[in-house]
Parts: sequence; structure tokens; C-alpha cells
Amino acid sequence: MADLYDTDFYAWTQKQAALLKQNHWAELDLPNLIEEIESLGRQEQRELRNRLGLVLGHLLKWQYQPTNRSNSWRATLREQRTQARLLLEENPSLKPYLAEVMMVAYQLAQDLAVRETGLDYTTLPAECPYSLIQALDDGFSPIDYGGWG
Repeated sequence: MADLYDTDFYAWTQKQAALLKQNHWAELDLPNLIEEIESLGRQEQRELRNRLGLVLGHLLKWQYQPTNRSNSWRATLREQRTQARLLLEENPSLKPYLAEVMMVAYQLAQDLAVRETGLDYTTLPAECPYSLIQALDDGFSPIDYGGWG
């Protein structure tokens, strides 16, 4: 069974699903099955981190490059906020991970803002200036912490 895992992952997944459905517990490739299930959980964490990184990066761009603001940036913010909120709704057990994910997401956001704007890292706050609530609120804009004016 482990050979199939290494040579044809899709076939391995289908075989594992069939074994589970048939209650053939002894035939399962438990080491690889455990690894894959744990990997799925880590994937959800990465997804949340990446979406928050995009949100925070676009908030930084909005705040620090006012002359380049666009509907495209606003649409990206809206889309990524929605996706992050949905991910949290579908996976409420990710909530304890939020403080950690916000720190890493902010580092990603700084990288995005520097890469896409030409700003220097020293221009941006060392710590995230936005709360999670602000980051996920479609009504929040970093301009004087009021609407999108």
C-alpha cells in the first residue's frame, strides 16, 4: 500500500476511501493516512495565513500609497476578507491560532507592500497596525480609521 502512496497518490486516496467505507481497518495505510490528515489541518492554517497576509498587505498599500488606490485593490480586499471569514466560519477551531497567524500574516503583508509599491520596510510599522476585527471588516479602511472616502 505504501508503494501506491509513492507512485500514484490519487489511486492511493481512492483505495483508502474504499477501505474506510468497507470498514477494512486492518488494510489501511495508517502511517500515510495519519500524515495526510494532519497535512489537511496545516493546509487550512496556511490558507488563513495567506488570505490575512493579502488583506493586511492591501491595507498597507491603501494607507501608504494613497495616490495609487484603485478599485482593484478594494476588490482584492473584499474578496480576501470574505474568504478569510468563510474559512473561520467553516473551521472555528482555527480561532486559537489567530494571534500567531496575524503576526506571520503581517510579515507577509510587509513583503507584499514593499514588493508592489517600492516602499522601504522602515516606512511601514514594525507591528501590525490593524486588529483582526478591522482586517476582516469590509467597512474598515485605514484612512483615519473611517470609511473608504
